[in-house]
Amino acid sequence: MTGSLAQLPRLLALVPYLLQHPGVQTAEAAAVFGVTEEQLRRDLNLLWVCGLPGHGPGDLIDLEFEGDTITLFEPAGVTRPLRLAVDEALALLVALRTLSETPGLADRDAVDRALAKIEEAAGAAASPSQRVEVALEGEEQVLPVVREALERRRRLHLDYYVPGRDETTARDVDPMRLLLVDGRSYLEAWCRRVEAVRLFRLDRVVSLALLDVAAELPPAATERDISQGLFQPSAEDVLVVLALGPGAQWVADYYPCESVEDVGDGTVVARLRTPETSWVVQLALRLGASARVVEPPELARQVRTAARDALSAYSA
Repeated sequence: MTGSLAQLPRLLALVPYLLQHPGVQTAEAAAVFGVTEEQLRRDLNLLWVCGLPGHGPGDLIDLEFEGDTITLFEPAGVTRPLRLAVDEALALLVALRTLSETPGLADRDAVDRALAKIEEAAGAAASPSQRVEVALEGEEQVLPVVREALERRRRLHLDYYVPGRDETTARDVDPMRLLLVDGRSYLEAWCRRVEAVRLFRLDRVVSLALLDVAAELPPAATERDISQGLFQPSAEDVLVVLALGPGAQWVADYYPCESVEDVGDGTVVARLRTPETSWVVQLALRLGASARVVEPPELARQVRTAARDALSAYSA
């Protein structure tokens, strides 16, 4: 990857690499980091303005890369040993412990070694009762079965709760991988019910069973790119336009929107795409007079009908 998500760790690794390889060829360094020479030069231009507070002479990273070679003269504190505060060490321990407990981790030994070193430095290794333990949310029964299905490449049968429709559906899925995003675990799998790749939140799995059938992933079963977020709307999804008053504008921040426009009078118009619109009906009913579905017209009619039915239940 050459995007911003990959650039920061690359920049952090680039400084010690250049220190250990003075005068390295630009082409060789680009090959080591798996980027083009053009991307590497953009990285170096960015490093040039990085450094310590003050941003004066001696504070910034100093390097030379005008010709075909690169030489770093001043690392500006990057080589200084890292000293973590207690809260920083604890946050890192929690993150590493969570990562260590995640099934399908490619290099678990490296994570465990880093975890042991930080625990020892923080003094947690001296007393097992003081060690940080992380339990992945609500998955004591689900996670081991999913892990076994992935390891043995077996199909799973799920009874899965869909909150947008307030129903539990039964489906067979072929597991692809496990994801841990924002503290929640998801199974990415090929769903035989809809013949498409779907994400299943493990805390919404009502029950599951490992089937005596091999998982068979079709060519269309490709892992989604989550670098820009877990849920990314498709151009084929329904475009929903919402008019949001002051009490409902949190919706524009909470849900991924294509655009948000302030139209005055304290109202913003949010445009978003979704493959399933039943949850929008429930959201509109909950928001009441502070929000209105503008488009599509048939969805607006569904909201009005649902509101009338709800009111008639009170008057019956």
